Amino acid sequence: MKAYRIDFEPVGRKAECRSNESLLDCARRLGVGISSICGGRGTCHTCRVRVISGILSAPTHSEAEALSAQELEDGWRLACQAIPASNCQIMLPLESMSASQRIYLEGLDVIIPPEPPVKAYYLQLTEPSLSDQQADADRLLAALDEQYQLPCRKIDTDVLRSLSPQIRTWNWECQVSVRNTEVVALSPWQSHQLGLAVDLGTTTIAAYLVDLTNGQTLASKGGMNPQISYGEDIISRINYVAKLPHEGTRLQGLVVDKLNELASDLCSEAGSDVNAIVEAVVVGNTAIHHLLLGLPVRQLALSPFTAAASLALDIKAYELGIKIAPGAYLHFPPVITGFVGSDHTAMLLATDSHQADGLIIVVDIGTNTEISLVNGEEITTTSCASGPAFEGGHIKHGMRAAKGAIERLRITKDAIHYQTIDEAPPVGICGSGALDAMAQLYLAGVIDNGGRLMCNHPRVRMTDNQAEFLMVDQERHSSIVLTQKDVRELQLAKAAIRTGIQFLLETNGFTEEQIRQVVIAGSFGSYIDLSSAVTVGLLPSLPLNQFRQVGNAAGTGAKLALISLGKRQESIAIASRARYIELAGNPDFKETFIEASHIGQYRIKHSKRDELA
Repeated sequence: MKAYRIDFEPVGRKAECRSNESLLDCARRLGVGISSICGGRGTCHTCRVRVISGILSAPTHSEAEALSAQELEDGWRLACQAIPASNCQIMLPLESMSASQRIYLEGLDVIIPPEPPVKAYYLQLTEPSLSDQQADADRLLAALDEQYQLPCRKIDTDVLRSLSPQIRTWNWECQVSVRNTEVVALSPWQSHQLGLAVDLGTTTIAAYLVDLTNGQTLASKGGMNPQISYGEDIISRINYVAKLPHEGTRLQGLVVDKLNELASDLCSEAGSDVNAIVEAVVVGNTAIHHLLLGLPVRQLALSPFTAAASLALDIKAYELGIKIAPGAYLHFPPVITGFVGSDHTAMLLATDSHQADGLIIVVDIGTNTEISLVNGEEITTTSCASGPAFEGGHIKHGMRAAKGAIERLRITKDAIHYQTIDEAPPVGICGSGALDAMAQLYLAGVIDNGGRLMCNHPRVRMTDNQAEFLMVDQERHSSIVLTQKDVRELQLAKAAIRTGIQFLLETNGFTEEQIRQVVIAGSFGSYIDLSSAVTVGLLPSLPLNQFRQVGNAAGTGAKLALISLGKRQESIAIASRARYIELAGNPDFKETFIEASHIGQYRIKHSKRDELA
């Protein structure tokens, strides 16, 4: 089989690409990040690249839909569709690269008394002699029982393998880390007892290094989930693994490598060693949870969308290839259902919404949005496929929240004012910016409540028989626009979320007026302008002081479960109390969805909108 040399610029990476391999697949092998929200099916149009030199396969039908005739003539292609027919030089525009996204690490500041699952004990052992030839492991266990009345009868096998030389090196003085009745680590006295908390998201990973003795966060760091090159939405990854089951191991390995990298970096920052991490907690949506654990995921995409396992799990770190203390465990809090994972459980735990008075709505907005209605002891949960529009997907000039993305936008008369991430020159628009744009265009009368772009504004123009609004006109770079199709994508996303909120209310016999508070979590939820969200009808028409943005509450929940056995039991209770409702099975779903797709402030009652002044 022929192979061609591909030079990816401006990253300067080169690779041999097989003659039946797409540019996207080649980039994946090389570790070059190209955005591919749909996982390489040619439907999201985010993997745009430009051929500087060389010959590629003929444009496909997907490319003909995504690119104009002029763009094709200028060398623009979709990396997932284009196959090399010669050596090529390929230019990757910034908006097509899966560059590091701005990752929101901050969450709620919750202080609780530490009650860690792993405790440290100081031991001074007696040396063996000709008259005392007790085995080293037995000697250690006996000392634990004698000095601390701790009937510990098990030592992790990897700990056992190094026990004898270590205690001699340390002159028979050591620190023993015990989990339940098992010795999971040995170290010199007095060593740090560290824990690792991880919020494993579909797009990003947030990791926190915590001192288990006092609950203090020593370091935190975020990174991209490397699985995104196999599809930025979770359904794409499920379908990919369902089609190629052996690839599940590859996706698992990508995350394991990233977790090891984050653990090492965090420990370096804190001046410690990864072997000091004696416990870890990982939360994530159900599909990500299953992929990391090597559980089957095909059934998650098939009705009735059931999880392979939902209970809390404790797995030896080394079983998954996680390189921390030899006998350390990974704790996975319970998932709620197929599309509501342990990250939502952790968020409810962190916000204390499950213990609040009054009617609370908790929303974690993403490609798959999880929503809970909490009323005292009762928790009703649902999920909605809000799609990738709020993460920049399916938007013509959409991109993730990375450098150069427009994140804020305001219109005053005919002037456009915008703010970009890192104040860099604009290269695209991220979710919060797109939401602002839709709200501002609606308020300016450029978009009607049905989502139609009106042609009564000097910045509205027709391109390829489609109306578009010119947001940024740049002489040296491509202009940035919001098209009629973009507005429709945003409408679909916001309608899915608003419909989920409405069905939770109606199922429990409540109205929007009875909501005491709406809690909004997650990275996107932390950066959105609440007034824009209410203006377009994404969120209920309530006073802004009834909304609470809590940042990465899932990460906070993971830390709570890391340092407190009591909080672990609380998370199990939360998951057991949650009652899930499926939206698509409701006979009123279609009618409510249509009403929720309208733009503006309104209340929905029995699938009918009441416009608000």
